[in-house]
Amino acid sequence: MKAFQVGVWSLWSIWLCGLALFCLSLYATQCFLPSLKDQIMRPKLSQRDAGVSEPPRIIIFSAPRPFTGSVGARQSLAIRSWLALSPQIAVVLFSKDPSVVSFAGAFDSRVLVEPNIDFTFLGTPFFHSMMARSRSFSSDISVLVDPETIVLPDFISTMNYAYKLDHDWLLVASSRNVSDLPFYLDEDGKHWRRENGKLMTTQEEIFGQSWQSTTCEGKLLMAWNNKDLPLHSGVLPPFLYGRGVHSSWVVSEALSSELRFVFDASWTISSFYLVDQEHQTDWNVGGSNASNFERSWEYAGNSHIGALYGSLSYHEINYHSLVKLLKCDGQYIFVNTTENIVCPTVYQSAGRLWKGWILRFGWKKNTLAWAEGVKSPGQLSDCSQMVPTKHTKPLDLPFSLETLLSFNADKNNTIVLTAAGYSYKDMLMSWVCRLRQLQVTNFIICALDQEIYEFAVLQGLPVFRDPLAPSEISFSDCHFGTKCFQKVTKVKSRMVLKILMMGYNVLLSDADVYWFRNPLPLLYSFGPAVLAAQSDEFNKTGPINLPRRLNSGFYFARSDGSTIDAMKKVVAHAATSDLSEQPSFYDTLCGEGGSNRVGDDRCLEPETNLSVHFLDRDLFPNGAYLDLWQRKKVRAACVKQGCFVLHNNWIRGRLKKLERQVLSGLWEYDTSTRMCQHHSKLVKKV
Repeated sequence: MKAFQVGVWSLWSIWLCGLALFCLSLYATQCFLPSLKDQIMRPKLSQRDAGVSEPPRIIIFSAPRPFTGSVGARQSLAIRSWLALSPQIAVVLFSKDPSVVSFAGAFDSRVLVEPNIDFTFLGTPFFHSMMARSRSFSSDISVLVDPETIVLPDFISTMNYAYKLDHDWLLVASSRNVSDLPFYLDEDGKHWRRENGKLMTTQEEIFGQSWQSTTCEGKLLMAWNNKDLPLHSGVLPPFLYGRGVHSSWVVSEALSSELRFVFDASWTISSFYLVDQEHQTDWNVGGSNASNFERSWEYAGNSHIGALYGSLSYHEINYHSLVKLLKCDGQYIFVNTTENIVCPTVYQSAGRLWKGWILRFGWKKNTLAWAEGVKSPGQLSDCSQMVPTKHTKPLDLPFSLETLLSFNADKNNTIVLTAAGYSYKDMLMSWVCRLRQLQVTNFIICALDQEIYEFAVLQGLPVFRDPLAPSEISFSDCHFGTKCFQKVTKVKSRMVLKILMMGYNVLLSDADVYWFRNPLPLLYSFGPAVLAAQSDEFNKTGPINLPRRLNSGFYFARSDGSTIDAMKKVVAHAATSDLSEQPSFYDTLCGEGGSNRVGDDRCLEPETNLSVHFLDRDLFPNGAYLDLWQRKKVRAACVKQGCFVLHNNWIRGRLKKLERQVLSGLWEYDTSTRMCQHHSKLVKKV
């Protein structure tokens, strides 16, 4: 019996010991193994830290203004400071301005200009297009920085450290502002010197004075490694660069997506920018001469988009809660000031072993005081002004039709005009993208409804409303033969007449006309008192000016007396007709039944002496001519034929028209990203 009791107690002791060991291991796990959040906050270092070979290849992206005056001088100094950081740094400038190209030409292949992104008609670059284009460049680290921000050498050591992190990461850093610069970068771009020419020996000496930190959005530097993961989930909306919200939006989405380790490196990256006290402005990008008031819509548009899409639409970023990267006694450490956590990382080369420790609450006195200093206001803590707000009032361009015409007309005082409703927004954008590819920028858009107007404003297009446009356009399939179509076409002729009377020539082009080449040089050759129009004749042979074969979806009209008088007659005729404007064009100018025909390709209106020239269909084919739309390779067939344009007409139904154009490859707009499709054409190579 005694032996049995001893056995039972032995079993109980073994069981209790096992339970104690289990509890101890569980406690040790909770105490010493980091949580997922801590693992993200304490990234591992890769093998690159062991042998350390090549430094990372870094590309700095920016979007400068034209290099003129004090702005050009500040941008030049900033870019020189970037190049002075390391031979491994290249610079890509998003711009289409000639002065930027000229500036880049003064440097070697480390600086190039990239014009193949989307811009507004005022020259402001689209942030989402810049970010997408940056992915086409090969580098280890990408950096986005304001074009006037000067960056100092500690940027390189921070990048070298971040490059060794195993986690994909995104860092942000704010800049300081200064009204006077008591030192300069020498001519060879390698050293900072005092005003007396003596060398500035330490970075602390440069920042020896008290300068103010910028707000979180205006001059925020962002950098990320180019490894496996995107910066965030979802699609980046069409923000305008330098107009607020977009940087906060990216940081918010990166934090919400939890794909990358996001941290604040404002204390380990020294950067600053000069404030022009006489001409202080926040309108820091874009190539137009538009005034500050005229650019206010760009900020309102960004705020509106930020309030509609993404996590920033329902909560504000607390930049103060971001993990901070600091440097203490020559060692980088991560600090979470909201949870009182310090995470140094130590690498042991043997077997890729890692040691990291978390110091909670029991910090050394000097470490605690120092970390508490990090909590102080400044740097990225004050970002409340960048919270996006959804606008209850409709977005408006502060431009009249007269102003848009003066901004966009070419040297010949010519405007390309199109009109569209919201149901045709994608086709409109493909048309716009194609004209941009051809470097045709003298276009404006007549919005036929409020929806397309606001869409066009957010896309940065030169758009104006027609207050007399029919109200049902947005809610119907407005294609050929419908009552809606008949009303829309009359809007076009009325707007053409209005613009002609304001002294501008007009090329009216429907959005379903695909341009292969710029036709304006050819159209100018027809001279005054000539209206050049596309023929809608489908027969391969015979006259092309037969009754009602004038296509009013593509024609060129000069602002001269004969043309204006003839267009008045067309508009008056259309106003009393139950048909579209197209029969009114032919019956008024060529006479009913073609009584004013001259030869096989002309008409002469006797009262105004306006000559109507029907354009060669080999160069300006309609949708039925030669069955071009049925070819397997529509583009190749049209290019071989020498087409200037190809009209996507002679097909009934909007969806069928869209399908035909997309499947043919004559489509230049990505509806998923809201960006034009760009073909690589670098001004300079890295």
